[in-house]
Amino acid sequence: MRELVEKINKLKKEKNAVILAHCYQPVEVDLVADYVGDSLHLSQVAADTDADIIVFAGVYFMAQTAKILSPDKKVLLPQIKAGCRMADMIDYERLLEFKSQNPDLPLVCYVNSTAEVKSVCDLCVTSSNAVRVVKSLNAEKILFVPDTYLGKWVEKQLGNIEIITYPGFCPTHLQIRPKDIENARKEHPKALVLAHPECHMAVSDMADYVGSTTGIMNYVAKSDNKSFIIATEQGVVDRLKRDYPDKEFYPVKDNIVCPNMKMTSLEDILNVLENETNEIHVDDEIAKKAVTCIDRMLEASK
Repeated sequence: MRELVEKINKLKKEKNAVILAHCYQPVEVDLVADYVGDSLHLSQVAADTDADIIVFAGVYFMAQTAKILSPDKKVLLPQIKAGCRMADMIDYERLLEFKSQNPDLPLVCYVNSTAEVKSVCDLCVTSSNAVRVVKSLNAEKILFVPDTYLGKWVEKQLGNIEIITYPGFCPTHLQIRPKDIENARKEHPKALVLAHPECHMAVSDMADYVGSTTGIMNYVAKSDNKSFIIATEQGVVDRLKRDYPDKEFYPVKDNIVCPNMKMTSLEDILNVLENETNEIHVDDEIAKKAVTCIDRMLEASK
C-alpha cells in the first residue's frame, strides 16, 4: 500500500491534480486525498480549486457536479460504474412529470441527482445546508427531489413550509429501522444516537442528533459524551474510530454499506491519474442551466 500511496502522491504533484474523497469512501482512500468531506464541502473545493485535474473518489453525480463547477478542469472518476441508486430513481422525464403536477412551485433538488435533473431545478441542497437553503426561498410550499426523507426532515425543522416530495430514497440508509435504534440503545445505553437525515423519519425522530456526515463528525468533536451509535454509512464509523480513539463508536447495524461508494480502490485512483481515463463530460447547455441552481446553493451556504 505504501508504494501505491507514494506513486499517487508523486503523480499528483507532477500533474497538478487534487483528489477529493467523500466520507463514505474506503478509509484507505484518505491516505492520498487532499480533501475529505461531505458533498457540500467537496463542491466548495471543486468550485475554488486551481488544480488542472480533479480526481473525485466518490460517485458519478459528485464528479458531474465538480465538472459543472469547474468546466475548465479535467474531472476523473476512479470507478466509472460508481453510481447512486437514489439519483437513478429520477430522470429528466420523470422530473418534468412531477413538476407538471405543481408547475408554479419552486423546485429544489438534493445534490444526489444528475446534471439533467439539476438543469431543471431552481435550487440545489446538500444534507449539510438543506434547512438553511430552503429557508432562504421564503416560500410557503416547494417541490423537493429525489429524497423524500430529507425533504420531510427539512419540512419538520422549518415548520412553516409545505414540502411536496418525490418518492425517492437512499436504499442504504433505509435499511436502518426504529427497531435497530432500540436494540442498539439497549446494548449501549450511555451512547448518543447520531443519524443522517436520509434515514426514515421514524429513525430521525429517535436520534439525539440528525445531520450530514460532516455534521455528525463535528458533533462528536464537540461532545463530552464518550460513546455514540452511528446511524449512517460505515465509512463515517471507520473515520470516527480512527480520529477519536478515546471515544467509542457503534454502527447501528453491521450492513450499512453503500456498494457504490465502496467500489473505489487506491489502484483505481492510480490508474486514472496515470492514464487520465474515466473523464467526466457534461453537455454545455445542461451544464449552463445546472450551474445556476448549484451556485445559488453555494451562495446561500456562505
